[in-house]
Amino acid sequence: MNVNITALTTEQRNERSRNIDQLSTLEIITLMNEEDSTVADAVEAVLPQIESAIEAIYHSLKNNGRLFYVGAGTSGRLGVLDAAECPPTFCTPPELVQAIIAGGESAMFTAVEGAEDSLKEGANDLESKGFTKSDVVVGIAASGRTPYVIGALKHARKLGAVTVSIACNQNAEISEYADHHIEVVVGPEILSGSTRLKSATAQKMVLNMLSTTTMIKLGKIYDNLMVDLHASNIKLVERAKQIVMDIAGVPYEEAEKALKETNQKVKPAIVMLMGGVSVERANEVIEQANGFTRLAIELAKEGK
Repeated sequence: MNVNITALTTEQRNERSRNIDQLSTLEIITLMNEEDSTVADAVEAVLPQIESAIEAIYHSLKNNGRLFYVGAGTSGRLGVLDAAECPPTFCTPPELVQAIIAGGESAMFTAVEGAEDSLKEGANDLESKGFTKSDVVVGIAASGRTPYVIGALKHARKLGAVTVSIACNQNAEISEYADHHIEVVVGPEILSGSTRLKSATAQKMVLNMLSTTTMIKLGKIYDNLMVDLHASNIKLVERAKQIVMDIAGVPYEEAEKALKETNQKVKPAIVMLMGGVSVERANEVIEQANGFTRLAIELAKEGK
């Protein structure tokens, strides 16, 4: 099947890098840095579209829905990365934010040739996860035309679920199948068609915004601190202690003691200390507050 991709911005020649193979190391990385500096502006241009997508994702997750990233190649790997970081950062269950990559898990490390070319497989892989109309799918494709991603979006739309697309070309084909389409046009890559460069950087920035902002809105953050982090290693246990110290204004030993009582869970430790309540009561008011730490502290104080 012949597919014309020459019109795609992501496939065009970058005039600034035509002689890149003749440049010195410093000249190459200077050029790369200059090109990368334009990515944030491209993302800024589509902030309203990103905002719209976040509101839809938040509404879904607030109502027991789940978030699915679907992509192929670099785009798929970025989805896997963002999904994998949610449990340790926000203590979310693994099923809340999931990633599906064309070719399966092995494609994370080794390219699976042709995996992205099947509409049917995109739909099948999403269906195999038990995807429902209550969930949200974010289709990620720098080119904006990946069949695998389109198949997943079409399947989700048929069920009546919310669909989001992220592409790096204007008037992207995947935008036709998304309720919320984000087109971050970063221009031609310094290596023509190598969308692991600026396009991938743009996609990572957008994914950061989608997941982080949604989790903030769900009450996973107090000030700018990760009060729901999963303290699963020495570094994170120490970070948890510092967070409790910063918020509750207690010394190291008291923070350490509180975290031992809460099984290294930051949020109940904070509520227990600031509300002057037991661990059991701290957990009760956190549930009443739907996970929002500030409100939980207020409820704990009111009930004393």
